[in-house]
Amino acid sequence: MGESSVGAKPVFSRVVLKLSGEALAGEKGFGIDPAIVDGVARQIREIAVLGIQTAVVVGGGNIWRGALGWTRGMDRATADTMGMLATCINALALQDALENHGVQTRVQTAIEMKEVAEPYIRRRAIRHLEKGRVVIFAAGSGNPYFSTDTTAALRAAEIEADAVLKATNTSGVYDSDPNCNPDAQKYEEIQYLDVLNRGLGVMDSTAISLCMDNHIPIIVFDLGLYGNIKRVIMGEHIGTYVRGGKNNGS
Repeated sequence: MGESSVGAKPVFSRVVLKLSGEALAGEKGFGIDPAIVDGVARQIREIAVLGIQTAVVVGGGNIWRGALGWTRGMDRATADTMGMLATCINALALQDALENHGVQTRVQTAIEMKEVAEPYIRRRAIRHLEKGRVVIFAAGSGNPYFSTDTTAALRAAEIEADAVLKATNTSGVYDSDPNCNPDAQKYEEIQYLDVLNRGLGVMDSTAISLCMDNHIPIIVFDLGLYGNIKRVIMGEHIGTYVRGGKNNGS
């Protein structure tokens, strides 16, 4: 990925944007901050108006983390299901913000709740994207034991997305935690297998493996800097590009 220039064209046409639930919470780290959600919606609108077919997978950690429940004795399936339901709350908040900015949006859930959202149907999701609607995938994959990172990789493969855009609170992937180690080095580009072998925590191993097997690049970047989503779409070399080597993926 090279630097963008004046008059440059988008380098992707269909993407899955992965947002953590915490990304919608702001400094408090829990709940939903309407101002933060509005800012994310405005960034998504910037790429939607360019004609980029945009799907979003949002986590639920700002409301409930399944891991917190089951590590404290709760049934794992129950705790994870609660987490999936939390993602639906975030999805509806994001949908409302997007529609306030004139962006047609559909929420599709892996757990049926037809009064508030459509069930996830692959062909219908693709049709919405082709019509210029932003599709928000909620309720994870509908199965416990799988993260929303895995959902993002799975949905990206199913809708044949060009890339997964992993929006985080750091500027990319580092060899150690940059919050703890001031000498941490950022990777400009790294291969899937290196992420797995070094345990870098970009996404969980299932998500990385899905992207690797289906040749879907992952771009990890800082959501906190306004405009970064568009910068990635336009090919600016920000964050970290995760992909395969010569004989491994794209």
